[in-house]
Amino acid sequence: MQEQREEKFIIDGTEIKKGERRRINIDMGSIYDFTAVTMQVEVIRGRKSGPTLFVSSTIHGDEINGIEIIKRLLAHKSLNKISGTLILIPIVNIFGFNDRTRYLPDRRDLNRCFPGLKNGSLASQLAYKFMQEIVLKSDYGIDLHTGSFNRCNHPHLRCDTANERALNLAQAFNAPAIVNSNLRDGSLRAAAVAANIPMILFEAGEALRFDEANISIGLQGILNVMQEIDMIKLAKKSTPHKSFIALSSSWVRAPKSGIHTITKHLGKHVKKGDILGEISNPFGDGKTYVKANESGIIIGLSKLPLANKGDALFHIASEKLEQNSQNVTDYFEGIDFVNL
Repeated sequence: MQEQREEKFIIDGTEIKKGERRRINIDMGSIYDFTAVTMQVEVIRGRKSGPTLFVSSTIHGDEINGIEIIKRLLAHKSLNKISGTLILIPIVNIFGFNDRTRYLPDRRDLNRCFPGLKNGSLASQLAYKFMQEIVLKSDYGIDLHTGSFNRCNHPHLRCDTANERALNLAQAFNAPAIVNSNLRDGSLRAAAVAANIPMILFEAGEALRFDEANISIGLQGILNVMQEIDMIKLAKKSTPHKSFIALSSSWVRAPKSGIHTITKHLGKHVKKGDILGEISNPFGDGKTYVKANESGIIIGLSKLPLANKGDALFHIASEKLEQNSQNVTDYFEGIDFVNL
């Protein structure tokens, strides 16, 4: 475990002293009518020394499930006796959020612009400021995402499973599945890893929607990680579950265009060759089956019934790395989604 590197802790020129809880508005420029745009950050610094963890959401402006997770985390009583520093950023991409779109006004994907440039494009400047003011002042990171473009994700974590520190965080989070995910150029996770800051990415739900089960899993997962790195002590520990760990994942694509009907849903274990759905014309004629290209679990799917040939329909995490994990459906039994 790393501990806070400096006695003074400053974000965007504002010092947060031990025992303080402060909300900071980081200047992100303005819109066309000169209305100022700020990225709101809440910093909770304990009286005791400890690590610094950032939790971010809505890097993609339409992925809002994490906002509710962070809102509930802010109200959790365990934060009253925190060790170290917690940095919470409910909305990173404030421009995309206000337009209810994934991207920034310049049509760039913020999660392909890290570590950014001080005088680059709008997306690059936002990424640069986020790196300088948040990421590089942290010891660990958790980034919250959902599916996009009419896609829904089963709750799972993405990380580099070869990175022991990141894998430890993922296992502590205690989500139904962990998927080994290669680093993508320009992603926040790649920039954090380059700075030697272990980070995990939580995927759950769909764009522009709140999902109670996934919100509860995300909240409990963050609390579990905070306990793992000695930031808090939970009065009631969550029941540990053996996460499904996958070495890789791949999409099953539509073999033809037509009306797509789903027969296998999120979280289901499937075997190679299993029928996942069927595609037909509007009269129900000329059915073609969509089949699993490998064994594993379904961690993502398209909810749009209209499919063009080649469209990504089902995202399957393969069970090449670990085959003795529990049934993912059983994970949800006994979880108290109301009283977490």
